[in-house]
Amino acid sequence: MRRISTLTIGAAFAALGAFGLQAPAIAQAPAPAPSEAPRPATPPAITSVNVVDLDELPEATKAQVNQALASRTADDLQKLRNAVEAAPEIRSALEAKGLSSRDVIVAQVSQTGALTLVTKKSG
Repeated sequence: MRRISTLTIGAAFAALGAFGLQAPAIAQAPAPAPSEAPRPATPPAITSVNVVDLDELPEATKAQVNQALASRTADDLQKLRNAVEAAPEIRSALEAKGLSSRDVIVAQVSQTGALTLVTKKSG
């Protein structure tokens, strides 16, 4: 994972929650226990970026991502990609893997500020 500044990225991704662009538990994290407190309405500041290809995910996680994608509109996806484009550090993390914002299909921010971008190479 890569350490990045939080000022630009925090601003670019503050709207993710409002657009409903976070997929549930896509980063192979265990499901939260019912007794855990609900997530805050505003995502935390981004502290790191992890780029993962859809094909690298376990089958159960792929199913969750596909379910999240099925409920998204083209406008939702474009808003996500625009937010990625607006954050140079995030765009740089994608470019380091030979990807661009058009390859991003899902984004999730953990409570600790780790941003996971799930990508699928557009072809």
